Amino acid sequence: MKGEIEQKLYQRNIKPTAMRKLVYEVLDKNKKALSLHEIEQQFDNVERSTIFRTLKTFQEKLLIHSVDDGTGAVKYALCDEDCTCEPDDLHVHFLCNKCGHTHCLKDMPVPKLELPQDFSFESANFVVKGVCSNCK
Repeated sequence: MKGEIEQKLYQRNIKPTAMRKLVYEVLDKNKKALSLHEIEQQFDNVERSTIFRTLKTFQEKLLIHSVDDGTGAVKYALCDEDCTCEPDDLHVHFLCNKCGHTHCLKDMPVPKLELPQDFSFESANFVVKGVCSNCK
């Protein structure tokens, strides 16, 4: 798994430091979007700022995307390998009202965005709220 993580980081031009590999592993094994606090809980004695810088690097290099699901904490999830974080790559997110987990519904693209002339896209969030299959 470690070699695979290093390869995924190199593919996005990210130097595979120990911390970056660990953060990637946490995001990969959880299979849901995680907040900075939730990621921080996975480690002992790691500076929050170190994790935050790692997440920002991952986001800048299009390895992860952020989700503002309305809970007050930005959450982060791994992108698909071919993701460019452009409007065509956007997908719906699902926030469970019981457990609070945010899931990427990658097979549900966000409806096509037709912006008026002279408007430019920067970001979008499409969050559906309800009860996940684990909580039903």
